[in-house]
Amino acid sequence: MTDTFSLAGRNVFITGASSGLGEHFAFVSAKAGAKVIVGARRLDRLQSLESSLRKTGAPATLAVSLDVTEESSIRAALAKANDMFGPLDVVVNNAGVTSTKAALDQSSDDFDQVMDTNLRGVWLVATEAARQWVGLKHGGSIINVASILGTRVAGAVAPYAISKAGVIQMTKALALEWARYDIRVNALAPGYVATPLNDDFFRTEQGQTLIRRIPMRRIGNLNDLDGPFLLLASDASRFMTGTTVDVDGGHLVSSL
Repeated sequence: MTDTFSLAGRNVFITGASSGLGEHFAFVSAKAGAKVIVGARRLDRLQSLESSLRKTGAPATLAVSLDVTEESSIRAALAKANDMFGPLDVVVNNAGVTSTKAALDQSSDDFDQVMDTNLRGVWLVATEAARQWVGLKHGGSIINVASILGTRVAGAVAPYAISKAGVIQMTKALALEWARYDIRVNALAPGYVATPLNDDFFRTEQGQTLIRRIPMRRIGNLNDLDGPFLLLASDASRFMTGTTVDVDGGHLVSSL
């Protein structure tokens, strides 16, 4: 029986891959059989990741310097990936930043920095990839990494929440326009997921209070995202587009 969740023979391009979710999705893609192209500004981190991916048996890997706020950087990275491996099959828009402070303390520069990376960057990468695919008559899957904060707000992260709401709406708009080209566009919206950066917070009283608001009474692990990610990247979701998959332990349905 064919494994519809397999990525064997697929070329997967991941932005913001030098750490966190992007790094994790690189390993998930490689284990599923994909050739993996990882992009970020920190090329030294990517080269270390590339070495680790090879040790886990990745079919092939490529690290590319990428700044999603610069169109020329995006074009160069996608062109290099195409020259090395042929047409991409999956593009994962994962690069993101945040600015954590009250809205009245956010400067216009703070707002612009978050929007440039989280919203404009997603737009630039998605449209450049789609142009390549349309020109090659080659379909593909775009996964935009959103957040439950695109639907449910929290304090002190207004620009981030606004940007992720935009990503969710962008996902729907692009899915509508590009379905005719066999290009699927979906979003993955994680809830609170444990990372080395937030471990200390979730040990605090405030962090424990937040956990109690989640119906499953725990925060997610990176591995909790593997199945939803592979669903959207593979043929298992071949009739899905314009969808946002929430992975949040029930946080969005909680009224607490």
